[in-house]
Amino acid sequence: MSKIIYTKIDEAPALATYSLLPIIQAFTRGSGIELETRDISLAGRILSTFPEKLKPEQQISDHLAELGKLTQSPEANIIKLPNISASVPQLKDAIRELQDLGSAVNPVLREGNSDRRAANSVKRYAQQHPPRLKAWDPDSKTRVAHMEEGDFYGSEKSAVIGDTQGVRIEFVDPNGSITVLKEKVELTRGEVIDTSVMNVRKLRQFYSEQIEQCQKDQVLLSLHLKATMMKVSDPVLFGHAVSIYYSELFEKHSELFEELGINPNNGLGDVNAKIQNLPQEQQDQIKQDIEGIYQNRPKLAMVDSDKGITNLHVPNNVIIDASMPVVIRDGGKMWGPDGTLQDTLALIPDRCYATMYQEVIEDCQKNGAYDP
Repeated sequence: MSKIIYTKIDEAPALATYSLLPIIQAFTRGSGIELETRDISLAGRILSTFPEKLKPEQQISDHLAELGKLTQSPEANIIKLPNISASVPQLKDAIRELQDLGSAVNPVLREGNSDRRAANSVKRYAQQHPPRLKAWDPDSKTRVAHMEEGDFYGSEKSAVIGDTQGVRIEFVDPNGSITVLKEKVELTRGEVIDTSVMNVRKLRQFYSEQIEQCQKDQVLLSLHLKATMMKVSDPVLFGHAVSIYYSELFEKHSELFEELGINPNNGLGDVNAKIQNLPQEQQDQIKQDIEGIYQNRPKLAMVDSDKGITNLHVPNNVIIDASMPVVIRDGGKMWGPDGTLQDTLALIPDRCYATMYQEVIEDCQKNGAYDP
């Protein structure tokens, strides 16, 4: 008998399961196809990791590992690989909550851009009354800034494998010293192997230059990445932006921040959270230093100006495929610290998708807002 394994996941994709899974079940009923489910949600993966802490009826198998083995079988056809739109800090929050409260339900994962739910009535209203896009000022200063060299786009190389073979991944430093990153990767005939790298020195130089230019242009500074999906690269790109913008803060308190385990990849929110147990006087000094930076740096685009949450608060607060369309919708503007919409310099370091958004901005600046 043939078998379909349907993966149960969390967040927005789980909502689709409630409508799609019954359809698949009805369609395959009586067809000789066996339909099974596997739980690979974050909650399920946490539960599978700590079986000794659970009652027998609460324990579940490590379905993700089982499916991982299944992917190595030639008979397996993978229709879709789901993902979790959660940053590393959110994952840590989920584990911390499990440890403190014994709960595998983490409300942090339901916040922000990860929650894409909308009631049918809201959808129908939006369809019947499409929102008008805000007008573009002919003198708009909004633009996208990207690297001209040293980014992933500029370094990407690929090759089609001729014969089945194993390859080794190495890092060779300027002195010729070799560090083996992965000893062996098996590749089969016809597979494509691809690699690209980001030059950190040029990335930091790019951030420094654009922050300076942003100050001259008197526009908001905003950073647009996708740390929820690009979990290896984009949190690091985010961290470098944080450490450059708040460079005086991280240099002045370097020893303390190292002692507290503060990681710029987790944003300014990590600083705010980890100084909470310091003496009040020390906390006040750090907060004063942060405010001093805001007086001498370009204003940051805000996620929530009422709460003082900036674009650099946590890595997953601004997801590029959600944030940049909103910039276009709002006439090339983002919310500033004073609660008003303002022009922005949108930092998108890598050229793989930065140039597309700049083309859209230039088109709107020339021809006005799009007609929905």
